[in-house]
Amino acid sequence: MKKLTQIPAHDRPREKLLNRGPAALSDLELIAILLGSGNKSVDVMTLANRVLNVLDVVGIQPDLRTLCDVDGIGPAKAAIVAAALELARRRIRPEGVKISQPPDIMPLIRHMADRKQEHFLCISLNGANEVIATRTVSVGLVNTTQVHPREVYADPITDRASAVIVAHNHPSGNLDPSREDMAITQKLKAAGETLGIQLLDHIIFSKKGYYSFKEYGSL
Repeated sequence: MKKLTQIPAHDRPREKLLNRGPAALSDLELIAILLGSGNKSVDVMTLANRVLNVLDVVGIQPDLRTLCDVDGIGPAKAAIVAAALELARRRIRPEGVKISQPPDIMPLIRHMADRKQEHFLCISLNGANEVIATRTVSVGLVNTTQVHPREVYADPITDRASAVIVAHNHPSGNLDPSREDMAITQKLKAAGETLGIQLLDHIIFSKKGYYSFKEYGSL
């Protein structure tokens, strides 16, 4: 990962935001702007990456203690990140978004496309196919995400979800499903039928686009 001083001035997070707007920035760059600076021992980009890794696991509502446990993050920086996430939670909620076709899910997950490890996500839906919640189920080694139906369906059961869509990123950029991807899809489909929670789709995505098991008739 490049340090801030190694990034061309026009392509640094704050300058990039001013020139191209916030939507052009990665999660890493947005967190770097929130943090403002690093400290004597670590660059802001490295610090932002540490925070991002925590958020990928715990979601958008980490408590202050969790943030303060990040090496290099003190109470002041933790408070800024927590405040920003709380404001986003209050003002910009994915809950209620209606999913009619696979592309509808992409705005909720495309920010994960740049991750260097596979992240397996589960989106809970109500009977009207409206989003209840989007969660990270597991984070694995590159191309080796371990997923069990127990972890995938635990929260949807609590949500009283009628259906789920699962998704995971391919860090390699290759959108073709692996043999393991096909196997876990069938395993989750069977588990969902037992639980009464329909698996609507499995999306594989990268910066290049997405692959939908439903669109390809593989579900």
